[in-house]
Amino acid sequence: MSDVVANLISLLKLESVSENVFIGQSQDLGYPKLFGGQVVGQALSAAHQTVENRAPHSLHCYFLRPGNASLSIEYEVERVRDGGSFSVRHVTAKQEGKSILSMTASFHIEEEGFEHFDPMPSVPSPDVFESELSLYQQHADELPAKLRSLFLSERPIECRVVENQNPFRPRHGMAKCHMWIKSISPLPDDDLVHQSMLAYTTDYGFLSTALMPHGISIGNPYLNIASLDHSIWFHRPFRLDEWLLYVADSPSASNARGFVRGKIYDKEGRLVASTAQEGLIRYRRK
Repeated sequence: MSDVVANLISLLKLESVSENVFIGQSQDLGYPKLFGGQVVGQALSAAHQTVENRAPHSLHCYFLRPGNASLSIEYEVERVRDGGSFSVRHVTAKQEGKSILSMTASFHIEEEGFEHFDPMPSVPSPDVFESELSLYQQHADELPAKLRSLFLSERPIECRVVENQNPFRPRHGMAKCHMWIKSISPLPDDDLVHQSMLAYTTDYGFLSTALMPHGISIGNPYLNIASLDHSIWFHRPFRLDEWLLYVADSPSASNARGFVRGKIYDKEGRLVASTAQEGLIRYRRK
């Protein structure tokens, strides 16, 4: 297993302090703020550890404050309800006594019912495309020196964007993105590992879909962008060490906010998860 994958699995496991309190370490990715996907993945892990024989089917988060990557995070779980089929948990993530994220997650027993899903878009296989890391390497001379090591470092999740282009000189286009995602190493047969790692991954590059019609790079110095909320629905079992197609679109941007939604398919074409997010997008030229 790659070291970066092993480190991510360890990051998402958390340390149990008491029955309902867990401590997570922070990962400094070089961004000004703590990566939101890390907090979402860890909060799901904390909630999951208080539930037995039920899998998460949805979670809804609000990002309340920017996180500090140099500090650990305390996750306090409230056991809201355990019913005959569903369990609900509320998780508050805190640093230095202040809340940085609030999450409500619901868990469901395995149950038979009606089946249908939107068909998977027809796109070429991931073998046709270069990895996002490879694109960054090709355009490394356009990166500021202080950010070069951040963008060129090995990552636990490989991303291959169908709309292949120079990530630092985006074209004006439709607010839609197709991206193949997969762990760079095999993962253990543990559903929590796959679910929490997918939760971590779904925040990556998601909100930038709302910038596509405007031809603005996420690295633009006049841009202030931050996630405000994040939701995930888990529909079917999946493995993140096999290719998944993440389809994102942005139906609206207004009032300095962008809204994005996503669908995640496995290679058999089954819809395994859906996502939605709204984020702050301020563009102010000096």
